[in-house]
Amino acid sequence: MPDVIGWKHVALLALALAVVGCSSNSKKELPPAELHDFKEEVSLKKVWSRSIGDGQGKTYNMLVPAIENNTIYAADVTGVVMAIDRMNGNVEWKKDFDRPISGAIGAGYGLLTFGTLRGDVVALDSATGEKKWIANVKAEVLAPPANNGDVVVVQTQDDRVVGLDASTGEQRWVYDSTPAVLTLRGTGAPLVTNRLAIAGLSSGKVVALDISTGTPIWETRVAIPQGRSELDRVVDIDGGLLLSGGVLYVASYQGKMAGLDVDSGRTLWERDASSYAGVAQGFGSVYIAEASGTVEGVDERSTTGLWSNDQLARRQLSAPEVYSSYIAVGDFEGYLHLLSQVDGRFVGRTRVDSDGLRARPLVDGDMIYVYGNSGKLEALTAK
Repeated sequence: MPDVIGWKHVALLALALAVVGCSSNSKKELPPAELHDFKEEVSLKKVWSRSIGDGQGKTYNMLVPAIENNTIYAADVTGVVMAIDRMNGNVEWKKDFDRPISGAIGAGYGLLTFGTLRGDVVALDSATGEKKWIANVKAEVLAPPANNGDVVVVQTQDDRVVGLDASTGEQRWVYDSTPAVLTLRGTGAPLVTNRLAIAGLSSGKVVALDISTGTPIWETRVAIPQGRSELDRVVDIDGGLLLSGGVLYVASYQGKMAGLDVDSGRTLWERDASSYAGVAQGFGSVYIAEASGTVEGVDERSTTGLWSNDQLARRQLSAPEVYSSYIAVGDFEGYLHLLSQVDGRFVGRTRVDSDGLRARPLVDGDMIYVYGNSGKLEALTAK
């Protein structure tokens, strides 16, 4: 166990070094970019706010909430899980499971699932919060499980993908993969369809498995490790995967962003990029929050860069999210920024949580939901 803990500390250090942008050549780290005034075009108004226990905790958890129908589900690092009416913020139920939650909430088909540092996967009835089953997958779970109503798919920190029976939690299959020597702390959340379970790995590969058997259907390399040191060769796919219209969007750290055909794994387009946060897609464009803090818009047909905004350099950005005709992204000081999809200029900004915004914002209809590191969950709308 001490070796495992040491591994995680080194991995977290690698992420910290990457974020602040230091290198072996620089003697002085550059500070995060200062925020400058701009002409506000969109005002973000708070609709409601709730406190979710202790929030994200201190170990770089990424506890993104989940939305199903008119309910938003959120968890904190200590084991508190809450179901909240997404329109008015009323608490529908609250449970304290007294176990450290490390993998964010997965929701779907009446089932809530989350993972722990001890390798437990817990399933709850989404209507009541009552426990349905617990399964152990023998390694940390740092991302939300995915569920197609029949199989719950879990990705572990050591690059295994496990299929569990959605009704009982019994293991149906496991896919083993050798993780990279050094990885960032975290994994991307797997995606599921009726046919496939898809996961991004620390090796820079994306794998699609038969969801019934765990048999590999296709495997595509998005990033090739390069450089002399193990830190230089980190190419994790940590930002999660995005599926839209038969295209799988993916970004790796120190590698590329790409669009893949979901049925075959064929690369439709690719572009150099480095992101541990992930991508968003909308209106024929792909948006990425780079590890450097630059936010970019890219035409997905030609891979031409449409715009680039570097004014959030080294501000440890969350994953971006499309909100109306804007791009929403959070930063380490707790500011939520709105950028225009057209040219990347700032159009709005509000501060949600002084402890920072690590989790990807969620959008449903005209509402945007932001979960701060200290545990503040806030619903906002644009005016």
